[in-house]
Amino acid sequence: MAFYIEAIKRSRIIAAILLLALLTSCAVVPTLPSVVQVPRQISEAPLFIEDRPVIAFVLGSGAARGFAHVGVLNTLEEHGIVADIVVGTSAGSVVGSLYCGGIRGQALVTAAHQLDIKQLTDWVVPNRGVVRGQRLQLYVNGLLNYRPIEALQTKFIAVATDLLDGDLVAFNQGDTGMATRASSAIPGLIQPVMINGREYVDGGLVSQVPVRVARQMGADVIIAVDVSKNPFKPEQLQSTFAVMQQAIIIMSHKLAETEVGEADILIRPDVGGIAVAEFELRDQAVAAGEAATLAVIPEIVQLIAEKSWQKRQPE
Repeated sequence: MAFYIEAIKRSRIIAAILLLALLTSCAVVPTLPSVVQVPRQISEAPLFIEDRPVIAFVLGSGAARGFAHVGVLNTLEEHGIVADIVVGTSAGSVVGSLYCGGIRGQALVTAAHQLDIKQLTDWVVPNRGVVRGQRLQLYVNGLLNYRPIEALQTKFIAVATDLLDGDLVAFNQGDTGMATRASSAIPGLIQPVMINGREYVDGGLVSQVPVRVARQMGADVIIAVDVSKNPFKPEQLQSTFAVMQQAIIIMSHKLAETEVGEADILIRPDVGGIAVAEFELRDQAVAAGEAATLAVIPEIVQLIAEKSWQKRQPE
């Protein structure tokens, strides 16, 4: 009996040491500077431009598949198609915030190539998530020189989900990094983000491709990017993790279908086979975004010309 008691004591000591080591390894987290202004959703009049249509880019969620947004935006930029409004969910909010902050064209592609996912993952002892999310907030704010949303060059909206009641929240003022962090807080992976006494998580739960938000903001031409389609091929579904990811992709795609039909132009890059966590395939995703956008450039140019002509007509 004494042997078993001693063994139990030793196992508890070992467990305590391991827990302390884990806590120590996770304790070094980035220090957040004072928030300029916590993100918030404010009511504002729809944007109106007298002689041409208001153009909105709507960037959907998709984790690593979101690198396709970089290819889309770069190609649009090369063809002189610029947004007046950008609405993003999850990965789309991160890419969209950088675009709105003036990081465009090749600079945006370079930022995507230089991104080290390890620098964004501040692991913590599992507590409503295993990643804190502060590093993502710092990453975005650092690239944008800590400008709040209202100080960005282009109107930007980050879509998040209220964890308590499931309401969609469109952050259009305040701390840009915190807003994108809330929009990207995948439940169970990234901890919910507390803002003004409410907790927020990934916007993809309620709006994968937030077309309706863009329309409410006054958009006449909505160019939406959906990376939720293209599920895995049969030969890829040979593991438990792959089946789980396939289920997420199917659910995401079905949710996206409720809104994407309301877009004027829908771009769906071929990101089939790219898992949500395969950040090493970013070049493939960027190239897919470029290819899908090139295919619809003539349609976009024609639509903008038609809408411009309509706006110039006398009442």
